[in-house]
Amino acid sequence: MGKITVETCEIEGLKVITPQVFGDARGYFMETYQYEDFKEAGIREVFVQDNQSASRRGVLRGLHFQKQFPQDKLVRVIKGEVYDVVVDLREGSPTFGKWFGVLLSEENKKQLFIPKNFAHGFLVLSGYAEFCYKCSDYYHPGDEGGIRYDDPDIGIRWPIAEDMDLLLSEKDRHWGGLKDYLENK
Repeated sequence: MGKITVETCEIEGLKVITPQVFGDARGYFMETYQYEDFKEAGIREVFVQDNQSASRRGVLRGLHFQKQFPQDKLVRVIKGEVYDVVVDLREGSPTFGKWFGVLLSEENKKQLFIPKNFAHGFLVLSGYAEFCYKCSDYYHPGDEGGIRYDDPDIGIRWPIAEDMDLLLSEKDRHWGGLKDYLENK
């Protein structure tokens, strides 16, 4: 497992992964995913779909999850910088409803492994960002759920700058909070 460093988080199952970067005068090379290294780190999921999005500063996407077809995700930023956030929605988990956030950027090259049954979102901090993620199940239209990014019961401390114009999709503006999630499961 010499090609990646894996940090565990206070929420069980989450892992921050930093690949080894080999740089020289030409640039750099790194393996962003290698099954055996990840397996040795306890990540045995098989990923079936890769997604990529581009967003400008102030875009906040999330907090999203799949209801009937939950997905494990491996997320990273290839351009720019985002604050990535997850909320534990696993029934019976001692950290249910707790959140975790990490800065992901093209500079630090960190990745976040997110197990099934977490809500996920991110805020773009740089002028522009490209976000990539692997999923262990396909996207199923009509199966998406969400939780408000600013739910006071969760209390996420987003790094929203005073001069930042927040931009959310219409659906992200109208998600309910954690209490609504629990009532409508």
